[in-house]
Amino acid sequence: MAKHYRKRNAQAVSDLVSRLVDPVLRKKTGVSLELIEGWEEIAGRRLARLSRPEKIVWPRRSSEDDPFKPATLVIAAEGYAALAIQHETGELISRVNTFLGYGAIERIKLVQRPVTVPERRKARPTLRSLRCDEEEELTESLAEIESDKLRQALERLGRAVKSESKP
Repeated sequence: MAKHYRKRNAQAVSDLVSRLVDPVLRKKTGVSLELIEGWEEIAGRRLARLSRPEKIVWPRRSSEDDPFKPATLVIAAEGYAALAIQHETGELISRVNTFLGYGAIERIKLVQRPVTVPERRKARPTLRSLRCDEEEELTESLAEIESDKLRQALERLGRAVKSESKP
């Protein structure tokens, strides 16, 4: 009997990791990956470089019948960012609640500590020009491709691969 395999489409690694990490992160800190990833959009580039959301502390409820009470967002911040966040607390709470889609945060608690921010990607290396024979080979290999977009993408890929190799 032949086995039938279901064909799967490619998925971004970030989506796969997000599905694994997000539940653990929510349980341990109350913060979702979306909040961490969207922090620059929420706090602005200037403050996001020197701060990050650490956790969300929800007030304890004595029973299920207790009404919803908003939480406290704990933010780690460096140097002057702590002072700037303190001055912009009201606006920052409003932005976080807008980002989350409901009034989840009532207070902000600042913790002053060093914040490591992921480095930006390095600039792409400059590629050497292709020799005439390499250019002709690339053009010939892509001649039968009908789709302009696909041909252009493959041409960029081919140029990058050929220019990285030694002449």
